[in-house]
Amino acid sequence: MLQVAFIRQNAELVKERLAIKHFRETELVDTIISLDDERKKLQLEFDTTQAKVNSSSKEIGQLMAKGQKEEAEKLKQEIPALKTSLQPISEKLAETEKQLLDLIVKLPNLPAAQVPVGKTPEDNVTVRTGGEKPALHTGAVPHWDLTKKYSLIDFELGNKITGSGFPVYTGKGAKLQRALIQYFLDYNTEAGYTEYMPPHMVNEASAFGTGQLPDKEGQMYFVTEDKFYLIPTAEVPVTNIYRDEMLKENDLPVKMTAYTPCFRREAGSYGKDVRGLNRLHQFDKVEIVQLVHPDKSYDVLEEMVNHVEKLLQSLELPYRILKLCGGDMGFASALTYDFEVYSAAQEKWLEVSSVSNFEAYQTNRMKIRFKDSNGKNQLVHSLNGSSLALPRIVACLLENKQTEKGIQLPAVLHRYFGAVSIN
Repeated sequence: MLQVAFIRQNAELVKERLAIKHFRETELVDTIISLDDERKKLQLEFDTTQAKVNSSSKEIGQLMAKGQKEEAEKLKQEIPALKTSLQPISEKLAETEKQLLDLIVKLPNLPAAQVPVGKTPEDNVTVRTGGEKPALHTGAVPHWDLTKKYSLIDFELGNKITGSGFPVYTGKGAKLQRALIQYFLDYNTEAGYTEYMPPHMVNEASAFGTGQLPDKEGQMYFVTEDKFYLIPTAEVPVTNIYRDEMLKENDLPVKMTAYTPCFRREAGSYGKDVRGLNRLHQFDKVEIVQLVHPDKSYDVLEEMVNHVEKLLQSLELPYRILKLCGGDMGFASALTYDFEVYSAAQEKWLEVSSVSNFEAYQTNRMKIRFKDSNGKNQLVHSLNGSSLALPRIVACLLENKQTEKGIQLPAVLHRYFGAVSIN
């Protein structure tokens, strides 16, 4: 959530940066400033009236102490009217504050200066590439055929039990999932991230804190009776661990990692792009989150990008890193790098990770602060990234590593999987 003070002081800049994200309702900026003027006016009126009540009450005590009872009684009769006048001011102030908040949360985060101008994924900028695209043998097939051939995933059974987009992993397929999750967690914890096992459902305050509400309400599964949301990513519960907390400057950075299943409705998804593991309603993902000093967040972003890049290199997969343009960025992000892995059998690039800096957008919502060396309270910056999302990693591992005799696994997985190949 953007801070009102920043909006007031930089109205034109805010409008310019919102335009980079192709946000059309830039008139909200002026409306927010106008509402904030009204809020300030009401707050002053309330404070002035309350001060009169307090000073009158004090004066009554002084008059009584001096034996001036008549003057004290006269002043006492004025206080009820002052107190009564506070009620409508207070109600109007609360109403104005709610209207102000409702408008502010409609504004996305401002894109950083280095965000490329553009509207669609075609306008994203390739930062670098790595690995080599494999030359597959004649007769190579996409992963949905490989999972059937080697009895790794049963998509039809998942459809029977729940519906499309809820696959059932079986045998070596389940073992491969478990091996990848354990490897990703070990890789992250060895880099200094503390592992958490958070809840898979969150309340409204948590979903609001990371920006899922109100922006992505339609993409989340909602448990009506309890008013809980199934998490779309571990980012949501993990970042909220520090909601409403005041950290010490030397506590930073806070580095966290977690494995969770993730749930996304993905409304409107259909066609060849969602076949097999390409797009699911439930999938596994290992996430990394950092809470950092605001002066260091962009250095940390590059550090996290390098962390995910080395993880992909260890899996021996061809990849590319994209800097997302303004029109393709997430609502809460200030700068995002996407990682894509090349799917040889499908002959296309598949997104497997996003690493983003949210600056103070999330932490302002969650009130995650620290006290700096001058004793001043500041908002920390939050960052997160997939390290990694499993479905498309599995798809690309199966497709790119397939041979006529089986699927050869990368060396880093041998001890986790207990074998060098799937046959």
